[in-house]
Amino acid sequence: METQSATAQPASLVHQPPSFFDRLDWARVFEQPQPVEVELGCGDSTLIVELARRHPERNFLGVERLRGRLKKLDRKGRRAGLTNLRGLRIEAAYSLEYLLPPQSVSVLHIYFPDPWPKRKHWPNRLINGRFTELAAHVLVPGGMVCLRTDDAAYFKQMTEVFGASTSFVAVETPAELLALPTDFERDFQAKGVQTNQAAYRRK
Repeated sequence: METQSATAQPASLVHQPPSFFDRLDWARVFEQPQPVEVELGCGDSTLIVELARRHPERNFLGVERLRGRLKKLDRKGRRAGLTNLRGLRIEAAYSLEYLLPPQSVSVLHIYFPDPWPKRKHWPNRLINGRFTELAAHVLVPGGMVCLRTDDAAYFKQMTEVFGASTSFVAVETPAELLALPTDFERDFQAKGVQTNQAAYRRK
């Protein structure tokens, strides 16, 4: 098992950018210049913390608007001694459009985003008609988007959005990710609720 580098942890793993109007400078977010994976809506951070623990050769950013959830990321990451993990408190859609640097992210993880089940609220969904354009802008060539949801109608929308894009091609979800459930997914599995997953690679 690989171990974390000797780089010291900052006082908090929750990054405070100098501005929310300029794109992030990864050199100011992470100590080591490594490939960056981003989870948009990291929940209680179970999955991203485990990925960061397994892969010290990559950097991981968890984006979450709820302060309490980011406190969990900070607590779990610091307890595990992780130096390649950071959190960012902001709306996922805003971070994707305005904060993530162009062609700098190797994987976007989006697991169980708010389904906005009422039809009139569907325009609020994160995975909408513009999502593939924005994702292609921040991903490196060959970068991936990995998706999961328990909402069948939302999953249909996800596959339609990516199916209409000329920037992405459907691929198999990496086996390692399939074996790592999120906190929401554990609850769904316990109730016998089916979850859907898909992955797409940027051309």
